[in-house]
This record gives sequence, C-alpha cells and structure tokens, in this order.
Amino acid sequence: MTPPLISAELAAFATGFTLDAVPAEVRERARHLMLDALGIGLASTQWDFARTTLAGLRELAGPGGDVPVIGHGQMLPLRDAVVMNALLIHGLDYDDTHPAGVIHATTSVLPAVLGLGTRLGSSGRDLLAAYVLGMEAATRIGAAAKSGFHQIGFHPTGLVGTFGCTLAAGRLLQLGQRQLVDAQGIALSVASGSLECLEDGAWTKRLHPGWGAASGITAATLGKHGFVGPGAAYEGRFGLYASHLGPELLAKADLSMVTAGLGEVWEVMNVAVKPVPACHFTHAFADAASILSKDWNGAPIRRIVARVPTGAMKAVCEPIDKKLRPANAYDAQFSVPYSVATGLRFGRFTLDALDPAAYQDPETLRIAALVECQSDPDADFPRYFGGEVIVELVDGRTLRHHEPINRGAAGRPISNADIVAKYHDNAARAVDRAHADHLLHAVLGIEQGEAAALAQVLGRAAQGR
Repeated sequence: MTPPLISAELAAFATGFTLDAVPAEVRERARHLMLDALGIGLASTQWDFARTTLAGLRELAGPGGDVPVIGHGQMLPLRDAVVMNALLIHGLDYDDTHPAGVIHATTSVLPAVLGLGTRLGSSGRDLLAAYVLGMEAATRIGAAAKSGFHQIGFHPTGLVGTFGCTLAAGRLLQLGQRQLVDAQGIALSVASGSLECLEDGAWTKRLHPGWGAASGITAATLGKHGFVGPGAAYEGRFGLYASHLGPELLAKADLSMVTAGLGEVWEVMNVAVKPVPACHFTHAFADAASILSKDWNGAPIRRIVARVPTGAMKAVCEPIDKKLRPANAYDAQFSVPYSVATGLRFGRFTLDALDPAAYQDPETLRIAALVECQSDPDADFPRYFGGEVIVELVDGRTLRHHEPINRGAAGRPISNADIVAKYHDNAARAVDRAHADHLLHAVLGIEQGEAAALAQVLGRAAQGR
C-alpha cells in the first residue's frame, strides 16, 4: 500500500487543527515565545540594517499600506510589512531556535500570521492557533533533514520556514485539504535561503525569514484560488529533501519525523530561547568563558582551546581568519573565538558586543587570536549546541568549563519569567516602560484580543523616531 504524501498528512492535520486541542502549557509557552520575538524586534529598530531595509521596502511599496511595521509608526502592504517585521525579529540573531530542526521558526511564522491576521481581522485565538500550527510543522520539517541543510549551505529558517508559513497562512485563510496540498507544492518553488552571507558578513540572512513568510502567504493564497502545485513537495524525486540535500545526506534524513507525533508531542516546548545575541552554536562558548572569567582574572594566557561540535564547525569556526577578526556584527555573532574572548574579558556577551568598538577592540582581538577550535565528534549535536573552553595559562594552570547542554535548550530551559526579563531588556532600547508593559499585556492576553489590535500597539513609533 502506497503511504500517504507528507503534504497530504500535514494538510489533514492543519484543516482539523483547533486551539482547544493545544494544552494550556503549550499555549502559554507559545505566547511567551511571541513576546520574546517582539521585544527583539523593538530593539532592532535602533540599528542601521532596519533603517536601510525600510527605506528600500518603502520605495518599492509606494505610499500607503495596511499592516504596521514594528516600532516605526508606519504601514506597509502586507507582504512588505511581513518581510520587514521578520527582519527586525531575526536581525540581531537573538531569536529562538529549535535545536533539532536548527531553525528560527518564530521569526518567520509570527510575522506571517500577525500580518495576515491583521489583514483578515482574525481573532487572537485564531492568530495563536495558526502560530502554533506553523511552529509544529516548520520544526519537524527542519528536524527531518538531520542538520543536512546547513551542511549544503541552505538556511532552514528561510527554506523550511516557507512551508511552516504556508500551513499557518492556510489555517487563517481556511483552506481545504486539496488547496493546502497544492499550496505546499507551490511553496517548494518559492522557498529559498543561501548561507553564502556567512562568508563575508552580508545582510541577506536577515531577509530569509521574511521572504519565507511572504512566500508562504503567497503560496497559500494561490492555493486558495486553485493554483495547482506538485503533490510530493517533500519526498518527491525533486522534492525538498532530494533537491536540497543530495544523495548522501538524503540517505541520513528521516522523513517520518515530519508527521511523527503531530497533535501529541508539542515541539513548541522544545524551542530554545536565546540567552545570548549570537548564533546559537556559540552560546556554550560565551557562557563557558564567562564562567571562567573570574578565575582567569587577566592572567597571561598561553593558548585557548574551544571544543566545538563537528556539525557546527563550518558555521562558527570557518574560515578561521574571519572568525579571529570579525569585520562586522554578523562575523562577531558567528565566531567562537570572539565569543570566548568577549566572555573572558567581560563576563557576559550582550548586544553591546555587536558594536564596532567592541569587535574591533585590540585586546579582545588579541585574546581571540589565542583560540584554537577543535572538532568534537562526541558532542550531542544537533540535539544540543554544547561546547567546552580550555584556557592554558602561562603560569601552568589550566582552566576549563564544559557546557554539554547549552543554556536555553530543552535540557536547560529558560523560564517564562526569564523571557519576560529579556523582553524588558530589549524593549527598553526602543520604548518606555509604559509602552513595553502595554505590549506585554497585549501579547500574553492575545487569546482575549484581536490580531489587528496587537499589530497597532506593536507598530507605534519607537523613541527618537
């Protein structure tokens, strides 16, 4: 008997999906993940990449628009607003990550459902249901590749995020199963995301989640109107996995993971909240070095060894010359040597580490140059993004700390109270406390609210604009 198509199974799940079927603790965690993302979006309004992107999108869109842009007091047309809002959430690389899928799912799914929900006048309950649905789909689709997309050079947040957003948008648009199957097939032809940007610190990674969100909305809307897409979007001869993994990595993938446990195991609870504003692969090293900071206390260093999971080496240790001397904030966020040096010197890695004065600081660069990255094939990756830092001092002492489970992962979860504290730290960079509190209550109370009302609060201009 021929097994059902994955797209058909996902479509059946999506069309029958209701918020009442989601356990209370999952809904609560989902609301806090949304809060975390929107706080980061507010903080991003203060950075040049936000102003540059908005200027370009504003020129393309022309006057008008019906969806608010986070913290800017401006409106853009739906798909432009979705691209912009996703860029703000993802732009500082401080957004949540699903470790098994190696995907920032919230940063594409949330802007998609918030933008489309605003356009449609959706209730807060429908917005939250679509968000949870999109998260459950995107994380599973990413996990099935067993981190293979990264190895080839594709960014799952944009590539896989498109499919999660297609299903979430289809839920808001009330698509039938046949329409949702077509929509996922359409998504296969518009999903994208290249990691070439990591080679020179280009800004294009910031565009990926928003492009995936806008593409997902487009695919769902075309499917609604009868546009025909291929059925085997995932397992087909030229489907997502075969075309983006190649034969060797495809053999290692487990496509059964896409639909395993749907409606029973909630991947929202396995999403890791970032405690450090950098690539998740670097967190264990920033934290380990920060813990060693007091014992080190500035003593002369002979060398530093960072033991890095083999699957993370390409992203955060290569090419080594760019990791030792970051040329921009993106280089800094994807550098184990810089993360270790910053943690040792300052006892923590914050958004301040992304300032040019920080990543160009001679003393920090001197310490970074002492870091030697070594592959650790025994690390439990990608389940966890662990790491070990070993500091060999000139006086003969050796300081070492191992973080096998990165802070924020399922084995060391960040509490909802911690998320609220992080939200306030980020929001304070852009808005006053009263505005931050207003938004917090709108997000955490979304089940009693409306998508458009939340978007309006979120769109109010940040300070100094």
